[in-house]
Amino acid sequence: MVRTGSANVAAGPTLAVVAREAGVSVPTASKVVNGREDVAPETRRRVTEALDRLGYVRRPRFDAVRTPGFIDLVVHSLDTSWSGAVLHGVEAAAHDAGLEVVVSAGLPRAGGGGRPERGWLDKLTARGSSGVLFLTELTAVQFTWLDQHRIPFVMIDPVLEPPPGVVSVGAANWQGGVTATEHLLALGHERIAVVAGHQHTMAGNARIAGYRSALASAGVRHRPEYVRHAGSDDSMARRRTLELLALPEPPTAFFVCSDRMAHGVYAALSERELSVPDNISVVGFDDLPESRWITPALTTVRQPLSEMAATALRLLVRMMAGDRPESTRTELSTRLVERASTAVPRLSCPVSRS
Repeated sequence: MVRTGSANVAAGPTLAVVAREAGVSVPTASKVVNGREDVAPETRRRVTEALDRLGYVRRPRFDAVRTPGFIDLVVHSLDTSWSGAVLHGVEAAAHDAGLEVVVSAGLPRAGGGGRPERGWLDKLTARGSSGVLFLTELTAVQFTWLDQHRIPFVMIDPVLEPPPGVVSVGAANWQGGVTATEHLLALGHERIAVVAGHQHTMAGNARIAGYRSALASAGVRHRPEYVRHAGSDDSMARRRTLELLALPEPPTAFFVCSDRMAHGVYAALSERELSVPDNISVVGFDDLPESRWITPALTTVRQPLSEMAATALRLLVRMMAGDRPESTRTELSTRLVERASTAVPRLSCPVSRS
């Protein structure tokens, strides 16, 4: 059972009780609690299980009033411009707030109980982290742990629906889908395909819903065969584009739900000797730096990544001070950035060349 509130914390078991339960000394139990490495794996397992079983709550070792706080930023990886833009926003906002940021990338997931993940959580409490920003999905272990220890956290652009009550910041994805589709409709396109990411994701579902809403408002029939999922992978986006081009009535325009996947769309069109935008128009989503580097430069929906990250940091600072946001979901506006990848449709339909 999750314990919250000062009364429950005060009534929780002592470290001596945990040590007795695990059959170890108090100093050894203390090493596990504080994330020390000099503990045998089997001993660490017994202590960790006893901590969970008894509901022991680790207490941060620093006074947040007297010392500058640390916050943790957890990311899936740091090798993309997407995560770089988020890191920039967090860093700038943290500097303004007088906070230091510890970045953890690619935390390991253990199939049997999540012990490597728990090692990170032990270290988080040991160094006195004041809060956590997640640019990755929140696991059940992390959620339970942070709730037990009353460490506030905010999710940045979560892929899946967060647990009830979890604070998150994202973009206005539905409106972005509307804007991208309305731009293509205004140019005269009606056969507009969507290359989306993974199915059943928050952002993907919202962008597709915006696309469908814009079609309906314009009186254009929605064609289910024009919606393909590529899992946010450029090579899969290439294959999905080839499938769309092979339809009896291929699309004249593509709304691609990420700039990364747009690279795959461009590759497929090049293979079929179709020109952007003379034969096919393409709109992306994100406005990453690479959207300006490809040829022709990509018209895309700008997702304010750095601003989203800075907003999440400011919300976290409020939560660290005991102020709960009125809403658990904050969305920042998107806008269309017009470049060279869209144009009016040609009178002749694009033809798939196999």
